[in-house]
This record gives sequence, C-alpha cells and structure tokens, in this order.
Amino acid sequence: MKQILRKIFAPVLNIFESGNEPYAIKPLSRKILIVISILFSGLAGVVFYLIPEKADTGYFLPVVIFGGIALLGFIIGFLGSDRAVAKIWGNRS
Repeated sequence: MKQILRKIFAPVLNIFESGNEPYAIKPLSRKILIVISILFSGLAGVVFYLIPEKADTGYFLPVVIFGGIALLGFIIGFLGSDRAVAKIWGNRS
C-alpha cells in the first residue's frame, strides 16, 4: 500500500527527496512533523467550521492554505524518506 501511495504522490516526494548533499535528521523529526500536520488539519477544520453560511469564497483561502500545509506534512511524514524530512526541517550537515 505504501508503494502505491508513493507512486501517486511521486511528484511531491521527488521535490523533497532530490539531491546528493549530506543531511542530518533527528529521531523525533518525523513524529514532530506529523503532530504539526495534525495541528494544521485541526486548524483548517476549525476555520472551516467558523465560516458563515453565506460567506464569500475568500473565506476558504485559510482553509486551503492550512489544509495544504497539513496534507504536505502528512505526505512527507508518512511516505517520505529521511532526506525529505530533513529538507522540510532544513537539517543539512
């Protein structure tokens, strides 16, 4: 299942997994990335819940931004390599 999802999200993963430079990753980096993604998805959900019924489409911009950040974090956190996680945090040696 993981390999199928990696193929689906390959365009996103290739951006973060590319390169030959050395990198350093701390053991908790991946877990912290997933926790932050959960927080961003919760924030997107709360903002979506608080949008008035007859609101303009501009009210959905924060939902899209926070949801996109959460989705990217989940993709990198669950499917990405250690290099991708290190690129998210900027941990290069």
